[in-house]
Amino acid sequence: MFYFDYTYLVYVLPAILLAFWAQFKVQSTFKKYSSVMSMRRMTGQEAARRILDANGLYNVKINRVAGELTDHFDPRTNTVNLSESVYDNCSVAAIGVAAHESGHAVQHAVGYAPIKLRAAIIPVTQIGSNLAIPLVFIGLLLSYVELAYLGCIFFATATVFQLVTLPVEFNASNRALAALEDTGILGSEEIKGSRKVLSAAAMTYVAALAVSLMQLLSLLIRVSGRDRD
Repeated sequence: MFYFDYTYLVYVLPAILLAFWAQFKVQSTFKKYSSVMSMRRMTGQEAARRILDANGLYNVKINRVAGELTDHFDPRTNTVNLSESVYDNCSVAAIGVAAHESGHAVQHAVGYAPIKLRAAIIPVTQIGSNLAIPLVFIGLLLSYVELAYLGCIFFATATVFQLVTLPVEFNASNRALAALEDTGILGSEEIKGSRKVLSAAAMTYVAALAVSLMQLLSLLIRVSGRDRD
């Protein structure tokens, strides 16, 4: 049967705790540097516009979206979407986040390979995520190990997605920090604050990969154990 066992406690739970810590860290770091206003008093929207224009991306629109830390770049609409806590905020935290999302727009424009790969595997990942656990459950329930292994393969697609996401996010942050310096949007001391915010955000993606890897390992141990029975 598909039941809770030691593999979850030993492998998955520590990764989940890491994910909670990473989420707390990014929120607390963003809050801290949201109170540090940039000397130029440039808003997140204005910083994003300057970076996009500096890269010739005049056609990329910048939208305001609801929520906090809901910022994202949408390649389907070619828009940079900034949350309410970033769009009109002049803090080094907001500017760093806005620059990061602009970095994704630049990646998309120049054909950065990892972001193209991530976009290409999204449909497969969505299917795999929906089918993985049911297939493992049914396979173990019916002692049909091959079906359970197929579920593990489907789950692995989600892990691959998390793995591909890492270089995409780190590269976007590197592009953002370089752009903030090159355009003079932030001074050297201010960039340090933005870097800390982006570094904390990057840890959430590392934690997400760790959770996915540990869940996959837990599933494989469980299925292989049934295979030996």
